[in-house]
Amino acid sequence: MNDPRKTFGDLLRATRIAKGYSLRKFAELSKTSPTYLSQIEQAKNERPPAEERVRRIAELLGQDADEWVALAGRVSEELTDIIKKEPQAMPALLRAAKGLTADELRKLTDHIRDQQKDGGKEE
Repeated sequence: MNDPRKTFGDLLRATRIAKGYSLRKFAELSKTSPTYLSQIEQAKNERPPAEERVRRIAELLGQDADEWVALAGRVSEELTDIIKKEPQAMPALLRAAKGLTADELRKLTDHIRDQQKDGGKEE
């Protein structure tokens, strides 16, 4: 993961420059105004960019869109919908998983996927 002390804007600017994009060229590619892109990079906007915009930016830069959405301070609409469908069970699952390492979370995710493939049957 990236340096947690950097803001989303810092990361965006550093990655954009590392990929060789000028501010104007990247604004054009991402269908964003250069002024707005500059404001994001300098953390001068009050609200983080919309999820769809963050995903487009991340994909253009070859980055993980889910990670960038989180770094931008957004929660994916898809995840919000999942939580709304199970308003007690999903938050409980997330709280129970709090503190697990990335490797432990991957193992848990793999186990859940295996359960779904088997139709939820216990071994």
